[in-house]
Amino acid sequence: MAVPSRGRTSEILSSLPLQILLYVNGIYYIFYFLATLAMMIYKSQVFSYPDDLLAPDLAVLFLMAILEVPRSYLGFKGNLTEAEAPLGLSLGLTVGSVVLCVYLLLWQTYVLWADVLLNAVLLSAYGLESGLKVTAIAAFVS
Repeated sequence: MAVPSRGRTSEILSSLPLQILLYVNGIYYIFYFLATLAMMIYKSQVFSYPDDLLAPDLAVLFLMAILEVPRSYLGFKGNLTEAEAPLGLSLGLTVGSVVLCVYLLLWQTYVLWADVLLNAVLLSAYGLESGLKVTAIAAFVS
């Protein structure tokens, strides 16, 4: 057990709610990716899915998965090291992920109710995570 030195206070500024949400969102994203991929395969088999539109929808899903890795890593790193730059970059990547999620919610070829549900939960998590990131960045700067 460490004893704080006199006259020197060390204050922990990292956000526990943000850290928990980043962890839960990482687990949810794995489920989201697999479920969305399975639904795209299902839609391509059951519906008359135009071949020229299946590739862009899959590309968006895989681009979103590629973007999720650095977004989560920078979020974890920025919060734990109490650094504004990685957390700010993670916030910027979150904006990109939100745009891709909105595409899958509104503009993909076929949107099922399960797509709406999965994307709504993911967008809610992104919104809450963004608010906590802004709050953490504000705490780190001050």
